[in-house]
Amino acid sequence: MAYDESLGLAKLGHQVTVFTPLYNVKDKGYTVSEFKIERLSDFGRIGNGAFLPQLFFKLNGFDIVHLHYPFFGGAEVVWLWEVLKGKKCKLVLTYHMDVVGGIFMKPFFHFHTKFIMPRIIRAADRVIVTSQDYAATGNIRNLVKKYPEKFIELPPSVDLERFFPSNKDKALLYKYGINQEFDRVMLFVGALDKAHYFKGIQFLINSFNVLDFSGSHSVNYQVKLLIVGEGNLKHKYEEQVAEAGLQQKIIFADPVSDKDLARYYNLADVVVLPSVDRSEAFGITLIEAMACAKPVVAANLPGVRSVIDNGIDGFVFEVKQEGDLANRVNKLFQDQELRNKMGQAGRNKAEKLFNQDILIQKLERIYLELVK
Repeated sequence: MAYDESLGLAKLGHQVTVFTPLYNVKDKGYTVSEFKIERLSDFGRIGNGAFLPQLFFKLNGFDIVHLHYPFFGGAEVVWLWEVLKGKKCKLVLTYHMDVVGGIFMKPFFHFHTKFIMPRIIRAADRVIVTSQDYAATGNIRNLVKKYPEKFIELPPSVDLERFFPSNKDKALLYKYGINQEFDRVMLFVGALDKAHYFKGIQFLINSFNVLDFSGSHSVNYQVKLLIVGEGNLKHKYEEQVAEAGLQQKIIFADPVSDKDLARYYNLADVVVLPSVDRSEAFGITLIEAMACAKPVVAANLPGVRSVIDNGIDGFVFEVKQEGDLANRVNKLFQDQELRNKMGQAGRNKAEKLFNQDILIQKLERIYLELVK
């Protein structure tokens, strides 16, 4: 999301600099011609966050600083810089999600949410939320009521020239042993690391035997689940699949580049987002799937449910409810006309509501209104 915004704003003629942690020395040489990327060595890590005190000096001279939250170790420095430097520079904050975390990080996240996060939001000139639904039901709901003038809804966008409907790629069908006529493909796209535990892969694998109607005499297709993503939990998920004896039905894709991602969406009959808690606030994979004219099935979570018109371009199912997920997915597997209808409705929605060009221009207007 930050990359797309930076690229879009640069193409509109703005000078853009992105500050990001140097997560991997291999990234040091990665540059783009349209805008500047500056990778900063960290002084400690907090999950995907990093303590970057040098930001305090790096931010001088900009008209606008745009912070993507949560970013532990960086957000606090930006807040301190804004407080001490005054309002010479405008601060825009995109509030992506509440932080929940596991047993070890939960106390830290609770402290940060209660005492630090509200101060950061109060310091911001504008706060962008991906949906009003999520903002009104989460940790910032009282701040939304108290400072309504700060908050603006601006959803993530999708590049409609990169994500569009096309025929199933024959090379990929062969590679993953998918029979175009007899197999129904359910696709998951997302990170498979500890920071993204909430994506619900473990639940999805556990649910497979419930949602797989292939053994029924009333159907004449085979269900296959294709998982696209990388991360430090991938091996654990592969072991879970092996222990269940599902290696022929649950397939982990090789690493997929961004430019090839649309080919994988177009392999799918249904795209699923089985997230398990409100750490999932929107689901960019949903709008990418819609742009490729694929029906989507997602957990009934605040923010996520706002992306889908239930029964029109996809279905929502109750969180962690295997039977409800199974019923939704198989309703689509059994009805090609419904899949086509929902897929086209999704494409229409992507063009109307999530068009990247239009949403980048809206972001530009937010900036320009602040600096006038």
